[in-house]
Order: sequence, then C-alpha cells, then structure tokens
Amino acid sequence: MEIEENKRQQCRSSEDGSESGDYTSEDEGTEDYRRGGYHAVRIGDAFKNGRYVVQSKLGWGHFSTVWLAWDTHFSRYVALKVQKSAQHYTEAAMDEITILKQIAEGDPDDKKCVVKLLDNFKHSGPNGQHVCMVFEYLGDNLLTLIKYTNYRGMPINRVKDICFHILVGLDYLHRQLSIIHTDLKPENILLMAMIDPAKDPRKSGAPLILPNSKDKAAMECAAVKENKTLNGDLTRNQKKKIRRKAKRAAQGCVEKEVSAEAEADPESSGAVESSPNVKLNVGSVEDQPTSSVNTDRLSDADGTKGTGQGNHSAKRGSRLNRQKLLASVDLKCKLVDFGNACWTYKQFTNDIQTRQYRCPEVILGSKYSTSADLWSFACICFELATGDVLFDPHTGDNFDRDEEREREGKRNGEISLISKPTMWLLPIREEMKGSIYVSVRSSLEVANN
Repeated sequence: MEIEENKRQQCRSSEDGSESGDYTSEDEGTEDYRRGGYHAVRIGDAFKNGRYVVQSKLGWGHFSTVWLAWDTHFSRYVALKVQKSAQHYTEAAMDEITILKQIAEGDPDDKKCVVKLLDNFKHSGPNGQHVCMVFEYLGDNLLTLIKYTNYRGMPINRVKDICFHILVGLDYLHRQLSIIHTDLKPENILLMAMIDPAKDPRKSGAPLILPNSKDKAAMECAAVKENKTLNGDLTRNQKKKIRRKAKRAAQGCVEKEVSAEAEADPESSGAVESSPNVKLNVGSVEDQPTSSVNTDRLSDADGTKGTGQGNHSAKRGSRLNRQKLLASVDLKCKLVDFGNACWTYKQFTNDIQTRQYRCPEVILGSKYSTSADLWSFACICFELATGDVLFDPHTGDNFDRDEEREREGKRNGEISLISKPTMWLLPIREEMKGSIYVSVRSSLEVANN
C-alpha cells in the first residue's frame, strides 16, 4: 500500500512480541534510487522553475516520496509528492490525478473532508521523468493520534467527531463520484493541524530554507525567460547583467539569513533550523543525501526514527501534557492518499486494502465495491475507541499473513457479514459492542442527513 504499514507494525511488534516480518525498514532505502525509481530529493531543492522549495521529508511509499515544501507564489506550505519514474508508476500517477481532479471539481467550497490537489507537473532528473503532485499541507494522521493516547483509546464522543468527518468524505466519494478509496486506514486520514502546535511549521515560526545554488540558477534562467517574454528579445549582455544581479541578490539573502541566525543563536555554528529539531548546515545543504534527514512524520510518535518531529518520547512530554494536547486538538480530518483508488465501474486490481483493514469479499477474491471502504472504516472506529487493531494477522510456520487473516475472519464469524451486515460487531469485546455500534450508527445517520 502507498504509505507502508512497516512503521506501525514495527512499533506494535516491539510492544507485544509479534513478528515484524516485512515491516522493518525505517525509510525507503537506496535500492530504488535508480533509473525508473525515486528521484533523489534534497533539502533546499526547488521544483517547477523555483516555485516549490523543499523544506523537510514527510514520508514515503512504494510509489513515491512526500516532502514539505514552500510555495513561493502563494507563500504557503504544501505537501509535494514525487512519483517514481518508471512507465507503470507514471500511468498510476496520471490515474490518481484524474481522480483527484474529479474530487476537487466537485468540492469547490472545501466541505467534503477530502484532501485538495493544488497542482501537478513533471520533473526531469537523472532517474527519469517524475510526475509530481502538490497537495494542501495537513497535520498529524490518526495513527499518531492513537499513539498520543498510549494505545488506550479515545472517549466515544471524540470518536464520533472523527467518524463524522470520515463519513462525510466517504459519502461524497461513494454516492456522488462512485470512487472507492481502497486503502482506508489511520495513516491515510489526516487531521487539519498538528496535535502539538509547536511542531506545526505554520505556527512554530521556523525559518524557511532557501533554494540550493543550482536551483537558484534555474530560477534565474526562468526569470530571464519571463523577462524575454515580457520585454522581447534580450541581448547577450543584458542576459548576463540580469543573471549577475540575481546571483548577487541571492548571495545577499543567504548571508543575511546566516547572519541573523548566528545572532539569534551564537552556539549554532552556522546551522539553520528548518523545522523543530532538524538542523541543516548551510554550507553543505546541496550535498545532503535524502536519507540524512529522517523526517517521516507519518511514523511512530513514541520515539522511533523517521518521524520528522525528532524524539517523540521527549517531545510529547508528560502524560498530563499529552492529555491537554488531546483535549484541545481539532478533530476535523480529511481522507488522503488516492494512489490506489478506483471507480465502482473501473477497477484496476483485486489486490486492495492493508491487511488489518481488508474486507471479507476481498479476502475471498470476490467482487468488491464501496462497502470495502465501510469495512475499513468500522475497523478504524474500533481502533480509535480501544487503541487496538481489530484484526492483527501474523505469519505462522505453514501460512502467511494473508492466509492468517482469512482464518481469523472465519474464526470470528466474519463470513456471515455478507448476509448480516450488523454482525461486524462479533469480534469486538462484549463490553464495547453497544457503545461503538451506537457511535457508528449515529454518525451514519448524521452524514446521510
């Protein structure tokens, strides 16, 4: 699935002794940084003629890497998704863009609780041509929210608030657009803001990272082209003069930025803080490899590497502080990651959904529709309320996780769901059945009215 389950499984395996299996890598590694694979993005890189400047890494998936970027045209933070360059990844990206544009066109007032595609373009690099997508920048995902509760679950009234927004999004996708998300899980539902405002670059006042010098040169060339369009043909000397001016201005900006940082923090030794707990050396920012800034905020919020927020065991603070943050957090959220989405009338594969949220019809190899998303939604409801996943398959000696998932479903009477929809409550602990059922039913009724 697009944003890997590896980090959540690794965290849980360390807690309950379960096998981590194929969920152990903390980043995308280097193997796929080759022709047809990932683009080697560095902090400070600029895209689309200098419009988007990379600030930090947000996450990664099998298809792409995702970066926090600064939109210089509209002075705002955005999420920049850079797809692998192989032809089949490009085709998948174009299908995703088609779906995202359909979603955006039907929601001009931004009320449907689904992420907004702001821009898309292609970027050429040493590994090929990469499709890039630009999204609105959102906050923490629901898995991070669950971790802030120490896997103890949230009050039912708060679960209902989250369910309402999820259902608004699903209702819009299913009824109005005939779109199936196919990979609904806590990682793919983002809050509108960070749980801790101090970690939100929109509120923390962290200084912006300037473009790398090579990207400044590209921006200068773009500026020359723009001037040529506006003012007609330029002589060679005029072009040189414009480039020299732009170069001097850029150098002046860098010197001023470094000077200001040194005055503010004499101990920083020329380092510029790009975001909380992420420091970059100005002199070598171009040479930093992608893996040197481990900033996947979609991973574990309890101290595993690759969070983008540093050491969460320190940053989340005391239990009282966490409770205060949870009590004040805005629970409005949006559905994200449509890299595996399809239409009810045009489906690309039968291999859908993350194992823990996979519906019975997909497990059995039967036809699926929008109800597949609702199954995943019910699993998420349980996880929000209890802090535990409803189904957690493990690899055995004679069977893999997919086979175990099917066995687990049969043991719990899951197959009867095909004829008795409300029987999805069977695997839930007895004391939780009533409250969760009422919560989901109430949310469904509100969403349909």
